Amino acid sequence: MILQFIGALCALLGALFLLLASIGINRMPDTYTRMLSASKASTLGTIFFLLGIGIRFPGWWLKLFFLFITVLLTAPLSAHVISRTAYFLGIPLTDQTVKDDLGKKR
Repeated sequence: MILQFIGALCALLGALFLLLASIGINRMPDTYTRMLSASKASTLGTIFFLLGIGIRFPGWWLKLFFLFITVLLTAPLSAHVISRTAYFLGIPLTDQTVKDDLGKKR
């Protein structure tokens, strides 16, 4: 009974992080900060959600482990690649950006 509650709590926390990621994607001012929100919060939300499922259904740990690894490797890497591609295609930074580490000085 207590494991079901802990699993549900982890899944609810994961769903909250996923909700915050979707709000961040809509509220951030430019592509680069949107990618930050999309990669960090959604990765953490997915991990917590999968952890909750693993606690609730202990027989699924091996499958969930491979999902953990896949999410941890692909989400931040793909966000990085998309952000760098957007930068080199010339998609502008927001006016609030104070530092450009890839080269163009403001």
